[in-house]
Amino acid sequence: MAEMVGNLWEYNLTKIVVVDVSDDYRLMQSPMPSDFYLVLTEAWLPAYRLDERLPRHVLVSGYLYDWHETPEDKLGCWYVGVVKEELAAIDATY
Repeated sequence: MAEMVGNLWEYNLTKIVVVDVSDDYRLMQSPMPSDFYLVLTEAWLPAYRLDERLPRHVLVSGYLYDWHETPEDKLGCWYVGVVKEELAAIDATY
């Protein structure tokens, strides 16, 4: 009989940590390390082609995608930086 070792969901899903990077734009400063930002939410998303889907995916209402940082290993979490939508609208008027 076949036997499975490990949890398949660990390879199909990946943890996403969404951080607010709005202050970088408001204060015109260079980026900090990912774990220094305020965490808005955490989620588990399908890992398949995640880097292509993230820019189009709304992770937190009122925030726009800015960047993402992939994990060093397959089972690590992704950091996704988002910016407040109204801050991006102010920048667009200039």
